[in-house]
This record gives sequence, structure tokens and C-alpha cells, in this order.
Amino acid sequence: MDNSLNARSEKLERLSVPQTGMNDPYYLEYKFLFADLERAIKNYAAGEVLDIGCGNKPYRCFFEGKITGYTGCDIVQSSDGLVDVICPATEIPLPDASKDTIFTTQVIEHVADHRKLLSEASRIVKPGGYIILSGPMAWEHHEVPHDFFRFTRYGFEWLLNEHGFTPVEITPNGGKWALVGQLMLNSIRSSLEKKTLTRKVLRAFYFVFRIKWVINAVFSFLERSDKDYSSTLNFVVVGRKNP
Repeated sequence: MDNSLNARSEKLERLSVPQTGMNDPYYLEYKFLFADLERAIKNYAAGEVLDIGCGNKPYRCFFEGKITGYTGCDIVQSSDGLVDVICPATEIPLPDASKDTIFTTQVIEHVADHRKLLSEASRIVKPGGYIILSGPMAWEHHEVPHDFFRFTRYGFEWLLNEHGFTPVEITPNGGKWALVGQLMLNSIRSSLEKKTLTRKVLRAFYFVFRIKWVINAVFSFLERSDKDYSSTLNFVVVGRKNP
């Protein structure tokens, strides 16, 4: 989401189902992100939910049986037409203290005034309610030019405290090996998109020898064998609104 309604195209393609596998080019990111989001939702989500930057609402399935309502807002309509309220993340037309849970995932880096996003979340959630959010610590530029920030654990902690939330948990989505493997795949795929003869040969090699599967397998093994969270791709963050 961005502050300008004219900044994004309508019907943007978005994630629709939170599923992944070894042949997924984003496996090393999704494996940990999906699991950590599902666990946070299971433990903290309740009542009326507002999904800020909802896109196609891919994570709604994680909320089933736990909540009483689910509203999604986004800057433009999604490819599946599932956005309920079209608005900037910094100007959400909902009443104060009207939601029990705020959910926003992989959105905060795309909002230039991300503090205002958190101010709106704090305004809309009831005292004692929760915010569940995720955002990247390491990723290449994406959705350019609407890509503004990356966040450390301590940055997220500071932002929660600054906007009336008590940090409950800040979970790294995988460690350094997941990060290295995923960024390696991203870099290879970016290079293969170039239209040259050399790139065509490399592209054939990439698919014939299942390089994507090999990298996912090797770095999944390293991640299991040598856990080190000094670096990570993303954080899943939970905060509780102060009374």
C-alpha cells in the first residue's frame, strides 16, 4: 500500500493461497513466514479483524473458527476482487476502537509514512487487542518505486512502543541459511530474465538440473543443522494495545 491512490494499478496480482513446496522459487521464505503467521494468528487473533493491505486475503483461512468478522482494506482492488475498503493505509475510514485484531503482512515496507500506518492501527484496535504484522529485514527492491524500508528486530520493537503497543513477540522467519539460499535463488532468477544467448544456455541448465530444487534442499538442510538468527528474511511481530 502507498499513500497515493493513483500510484498503483488496479487488479494487481497477489498471493491467493498460503502454500509452498520445494519447487517454489520462494520456498525458503514462505516455509517460515507461513508457519510463523499461522502460529501467531492461532495464539492471538480474536473478534473483529482488520487486514491492512489485504490483497487477495490469502491468510484468511488461518483465522477460521477464531474470529467473528474479517474486513480487508488496500490501496487498490486486488486481482480476485476481495478488497472491502479501498483506501491508503494511512487514512482508513473506520471508527476508533472498532476492531479486536489488526493484521498486516509484508505491507509496512511499501508505506512511505509507515508510522502513520501504525498510528491508524493503534487508533482502530481496541485496548487489549492485538496487532499481528510482518515485514522484511532482507530483500531486494520489489514493487518499485513503492519500496521504502527494511526493519530490524529493534526497529519493530521501537515502533510498537512508540505507537501504544507492548511487544509480545518478534519472531525471525528462518535464519541466515534461509536468507542466503533465498537471495541466491532471487539473484539467479533475475539474471536469467535477461535476453541473451548466454542467459538462454544458463536458463536451460537451471531447469534441466533442477537448480531451484537443489538450492531449496541444500539450504533447508543447512537451516535445520545450523540455526543462526543473526540474519533473517522477515519478522513476524505481535503487539498488544495498551489500555
